Amino acid sequence: MAEAQCELEKTYSRDSRMLAGGLEHEATPVALVRSVTQRSRGENSRSGRIPPIKDFDDPLEVEKEKGDEIEETSSPSPSETPSPRRSYDGEAGQSERKIIRFEDRDPENPNNWPQWKKLYALLVAIMSVMNSTMSSSLAAGATAPISRHFGVTSESQLILPTSIYLVGYAGGPMIWGPISESYGRKWTMIAAFAVFTVFSIASAAAPNFAALVVFRWLVGMGGSCAISVVGGVCADVYHEPGARGRSMAIFMAATTFGPILGPPISGFISVVSWSWAFWIGAIFAGASWPLFFFLPESYAPTILKHRARRLRKETGDESIIAPIELEKTDFGHIVTVVLTRPLRMICFEPLVLFTCLYLSYAYSIFYIYFQSYPLIFTNIYHFNEGETGLTFLPIGLGALISAGIYLTWDTILRRAQAAHKPWAQREEMRRLPLACIAGPFFVISSYWLGWTARASIHWIVPCLAGILFGMGYLCLFMALLNYLVDAYEVFAASAMAAASLSRSSFGAVLPFAAKPMYRAMGIPWASSLLGFFSLALCVIPFVFLRWGGKMREKSEFCQYLVRKKREEAEARERERERGADVEGV
Repeated sequence: MAEAQCELEKTYSRDSRMLAGGLEHEATPVALVRSVTQRSRGENSRSGRIPPIKDFDDPLEVEKEKGDEIEETSSPSPSETPSPRRSYDGEAGQSERKIIRFEDRDPENPNNWPQWKKLYALLVAIMSVMNSTMSSSLAAGATAPISRHFGVTSESQLILPTSIYLVGYAGGPMIWGPISESYGRKWTMIAAFAVFTVFSIASAAAPNFAALVVFRWLVGMGGSCAISVVGGVCADVYHEPGARGRSMAIFMAATTFGPILGPPISGFISVVSWSWAFWIGAIFAGASWPLFFFLPESYAPTILKHRARRLRKETGDESIIAPIELEKTDFGHIVTVVLTRPLRMICFEPLVLFTCLYLSYAYSIFYIYFQSYPLIFTNIYHFNEGETGLTFLPIGLGALISAGIYLTWDTILRRAQAAHKPWAQREEMRRLPLACIAGPFFVISSYWLGWTARASIHWIVPCLAGILFGMGYLCLFMALLNYLVDAYEVFAASAMAAASLSRSSFGAVLPFAAKPMYRAMGIPWASSLLGFFSLALCVIPFVFLRWGGKMREKSEFCQYLVRKKREEAEARERERERGADVEGV
């Protein structure tokens, strides 16, 4: 247990530790001042800080070994310059460091941004998601032109331009999510979107099929950043759970609409040329670039780092540092601690593991439909590729309905909380009821699609099954991803990366079995099989609803966050009392 706690300490940014409570509350204006000398080694600091775990690689402990004194203060506003301070102990000849943090109502704190600035950051994040998710399905509507142009007839090979994209989706979040928690959101997103744009153009100009597959994998790597980082952006700018949940709902609607736009766009335009399916994606990406140039940095530790650099330059005081500058940034630490965090969360966090399992299955059904819908609507109803692409639109209608369901539930919950209803105070009741109703939607839509897809029944009947699928899909994702963000807070990007890794892996592999399964079992029973698995997985949200609190109590990540919030709340209260005493004197 001690070793696991040490690993958490290593991955938990200094600013996050100071602002962990800030996900629910604003930071205090009272300065937290710590004086650490050789004489006080092994004792609690003046701020009442709980002694660190032994063998913990804490930058403060390193400084204590050097005999330095470290002072932690609220950050001056940009128009102010910090004046030199003496440490409490005042020992001569020892260096001093001033660790800055946000003041109360600091305008640079993302939680205090004006609403338009928050919405702009959310808009840029959503546009990046729309780009990446739409691109994921562009190849699905251009299968026949790609086959004719490159002379590829193997069904398995023709699935590759779509599935290999999801392979990139699986690997990319393992890099982008944790790195955004170390270096900030803005430049991580810009670097990833640059990769996405360059290889979108390369895909449209691919000289052969092998090059197209490789380029599509690299496009997926760049596009995966949006899926893993947007949850972190929502947590950055919306600390209040209700507002954060609504922003996540908008984000999830974008992730649902993106894939369903790909097949109709590519289905109609690929008649001109197979490459135009990918040129459309590249043009959309190019049109989105201006938004990124004005994107503000939303990650608090990075904002403080930039402020500390500015203050050092303006004042010449090299003792001013940001919390994140005390962290390890060497390659070994990033590889062994930061980048492995999503994998450790999947392996050792039941909430993450079973959430990933359910979301992965739902996601794979979506991409199985990219292979099964042509079998249904082309073979039975004789639609062309563009018309088959349009049959995905009811899924988007279902997503809009589920967004309304989410907002309705959010209103009911807020009224119940205002009335102090006991059930509304439970953390699990905030999100999970939506996941509970999502399961039956999945089951019914699978049976509906399978048993009504026949020539004697009008095409609109199986097409409308997509409405229930879209309702279940978005309700499930909104509920469970919001639950992960609420539970893991500053580790949200890593939790989202874990979820993205698992669902992209499922989405990349299972579509290869779609056409053989539908041909061997027939459309009714193949769809029913998907429904049977959906029925089995329905139990997961109910288990979370009943035992989720106990799972969080046993979670090392969740309890680490709880402990740090308690420590910082106690420290703030002591500093308020000390400030009141000083004012009295």
